[in-house]
Amino acid sequence: MYAVIEQGSKQYKVAEGDHLNIDLADVAPDAKTIELDKILFVSDGDDVKVGTPYVEGAKVTASFKSTAEDAVVKDKKVYPTYMRRRKNSKKRVGHRQKYLQVTIDKIEA
Repeated sequence: MYAVIEQGSKQYKVAEGDHLNIDLADVAPDAKTIELDKILFVSDGDDVKVGTPYVEGAKVTASFKSTAEDAVVKDKKVYPTYMRRRKNSKKRVGHRQKYLQVTIDKIEA
């Protein structure tokens, strides 16, 4: 069984047991699980449900490795550079995105 979920303006194809990094969400620091309810598509072999835009009654339950506070991981640092030609003006800025590291436990359709 797998599903396509929407979280943080991105779409992910998930199955039970998958590990993935999702965008940072508002979760209590001591939470153990998170429920994702924006399900676009659910497939269970030959049974397929497609939402318009979301599948009603479907949800995906994901858990953190210990707590939500410990599940925050950082991506590698990127350095966008801004430069104006012939103006002797350059700017280098660093950015490091934070994610929640989750494991998909259950898909309910």
